Amino acid sequence: MTYPQDFITAFDRTIGHEGKYQNHYDDRGNWTTGIVGKGVRKGTKYGISAMSYPDLNIKALTLDQAREIYYRDFWCKLGGSKLHKAVLYQLFDAAINHGVWRAVQFLQLSADAKADGYYGPLTEHAVKQADVNDVLFRYLAERLDFMNDLKTWAQFSRGWSERIALNLRLCAVDN
Repeated sequence: MTYPQDFITAFDRTIGHEGKYQNHYDDRGNWTTGIVGKGVRKGTKYGISAMSYPDLNIKALTLDQAREIYYRDFWCKLGGSKLHKAVLYQLFDAAINHGVWRAVQFLQLSADAKADGYYGPLTEHAVKQADVNDVLFRYLAERLDFMNDLKTWAQFSRGWSERIALNLRLCAVDN
């Protein structure tokens, strides 16, 4: 399959955060039910979690399979290349990390749109009408506030903070 260049760039960046297989007990994404200690603990690889893909053999997942999932289940659901590339990358990265619904909700909050978690023409219009820098700063603030409120913040905050710091740097590059 041939992918658009902006998707390839976003994928390559995000996979840098998400690349390795991990099967940490306290990460709910590693469990097929999304509840720590319930279901089967299959792990996460390339940001593809057992919670979201319970029937997938996570450990055997290939990079090409992950790319296909990212494109089909994330990029296309987020409107493809309709938004400014800096905003689109942040939305895409958050969708991989937090799920599409929550990533869209962050975007809606950042653009003063109805925060229902569903991407559509009203959300797209609100984002396009807003100042790109304002959306980017507010987006990453929403994301960091969300992470800080998670009970696993103390355990995973270093990696999450590094990810947000890198994303701030990428905002400057993309804008």
